[in-house]
Amino acid sequence: MSADGFAAALLGGSTDGHWLLHGDGARHRLPVRRWHGPAEPATAAVVARCTGPTLDLGCGPGRLTVALARAGVTAVGVDVSAYAVAAARARGAVALHRDLFDALPAEGRWAHAVLLDGNIGIGGDPVALLGRCRALVHACGTVLVELEPPGPGLWQGRARVVSPRRPGRPALGPAFRWARLDTRAVHPVAHRAGFTVRDVFGRDGRWFGELVVAATPAPAASRIR
Repeated sequence: MSADGFAAALLGGSTDGHWLLHGDGARHRLPVRRWHGPAEPATAAVVARCTGPTLDLGCGPGRLTVALARAGVTAVGVDVSAYAVAAARARGAVALHRDLFDALPAEGRWAHAVLLDGNIGIGGDPVALLGRCRALVHACGTVLVELEPPGPGLWQGRARVVSPRRPGRPALGPAFRWARLDTRAVHPVAHRAGFTVRDVFGRDGRWFGELVVAATPAPAASRIR
């Protein structure tokens, strides 16, 4: 479970010494301190595109959920980590301790769903994940997703969190299914999940995509390799 995998990093709120090690050898530093801080300027462009009720999927400690609420948007965070949900609630966010593939309130009636901080990787299958988002938003809904920079395409496999060594704690966490998706590969993935990519935009060295529900039904979601 990715919740177990990220637990050590989430609990290490005072340090950024955690890494996400992918099965293909790629390593990404986990910005744990950023997760626990206020919403950073790069996310303002995402918040601005959310004009109605929004689900923050994989909300972590809730910085974006709080930013959406402060912008006057009804926002609910969802996370499988009990610690993350407790931290989000402590900041004043509305957050549910739940797997996003389980039943959620008002399915099919949300205006927006948000997947930041690499959360497009949840479950290791972006087509299935976006298909789930399609079931959550209404017919005019959008999904805002953070993407990898142009180049690596789509990667699916297993990942582990590597944490600083501490007495009695393993440095290498359990493996869980994960994925990466870049600004180019998002187009076919979105199409298979029932979306069209309306915009891809960069802010402060990070990349985001805005997906809208496609006018015509897409084929049944299936894994892309």
